[in-house]
Amino acid sequence: MTGIRIREDVCTRCGECVAACPFGAIEITGGTGATSGLPRVNDSCTLCGACTDSCPVGAIEIARDSGAGPAPDHKDVWVFAEQRGGRIAGVVFELLGEGRKLADSLGQRLGAALLGSGVRGLAPELIAHGADVVYVADDPCLDRFRDEPYALVLEGMVNKYSPNIILFGATSTGRSLAPRLAGKLRTGLTADCTGLEIDTETGLLRQTRPAFGGNIMATILCRKARPQMATVRPRVMKRAGADPGRAGEVIPFAVDSGRMRIRTDVLEFVEEVTDTVSIEDADIIVSGGRGLGEARNFSLIQDLARAMKAAVGASRAAVDSGWIAYSHQVGQTGKTVCPKIYIAVGISGAVQHLAGMQGSEVIIAINKDPEAPIFKVATLGIVGDLFEVVPALTKELRKASGAD
Repeated sequence: MTGIRIREDVCTRCGECVAACPFGAIEITGGTGATSGLPRVNDSCTLCGACTDSCPVGAIEIARDSGAGPAPDHKDVWVFAEQRGGRIAGVVFELLGEGRKLADSLGQRLGAALLGSGVRGLAPELIAHGADVVYVADDPCLDRFRDEPYALVLEGMVNKYSPNIILFGATSTGRSLAPRLAGKLRTGLTADCTGLEIDTETGLLRQTRPAFGGNIMATILCRKARPQMATVRPRVMKRAGADPGRAGEVIPFAVDSGRMRIRTDVLEFVEEVTDTVSIEDADIIVSGGRGLGEARNFSLIQDLARAMKAAVGASRAAVDSGWIAYSHQVGQTGKTVCPKIYIAVGISGAVQHLAGMQGSEVIIAINKDPEAPIFKVATLGIVGDLFEVVPALTKELRKASGAD
């Protein structure tokens, strides 16, 4: 049995545990008598153990499950249906395509967990792309994503319906929500997966991800805890096709907004203004790296991208130097992309960058160093000064399109 207990006969009411709790989960009781001033644990507790470490008299005890194995009634594969402003994120359709394969392998249903405000109308789109059932939590308190209320609602869904597997997109939202939920559920989480499959002998989810900078591939199993959870990078799975004629079930999930403990508020949402295509959705990406030398030279990349109607990408070195926003970063600590054409300009080809773009159909490298690692994965390579090659290439493309 998992839980936390405060021993009244030992507790000195010193309050050290209240100050130590990072989640504000411990409160001091009022009133008079034997329980006056005694710490009380509320629903925000994650069993992190900070209170037990801080207690000077050892009055706080945490009991955890023995790990005998998951309950046999956990079934179905779920996808967290991330949305913003009433639009479902592209990675969700990729997860539905992969989730459909996993669910069919297990003989289970594919579910989608849809949270937000005014989002019920998105359920048919999820069903058309493969979901058998959509669990909808529709409430004004879920209007803008905040990990605390989203995790609390999703925890309630999981406890009620007991899914076997939950998949999240490795977006800023998924990377914030999934670990918080895993902590609440006391289960495992594998981040940034590039491959998922069901082990035919055990029925466990085999979760494969790059490790040690992409030098090896690790396969991870969650043998005892449930649900099995994983985040998947956008553009590494095949997008599910739509069948408008598919039938599915929509199950509303009641949200008790009164018990929400929300410590943050979204004051304003500012959408990035750009005249180029998003790298996650682009068929062609032109990326710049350290070889550009300084921020103003990124105009060469932007000009070439416009001539090709492409997205602008960047290496971590360029982003860390402040030459371009993080949203353009490609690589292990940025975004994974899989365009038809990827042009790497002034990028040496560190393994961290290759991890985010080596799935591209055609890779074109432009670098003055003939020994640069990028040429080992490039389909085509141009050894030359980018300050001469890129403007010449842009000029010819504009001429061919009639822009000049």
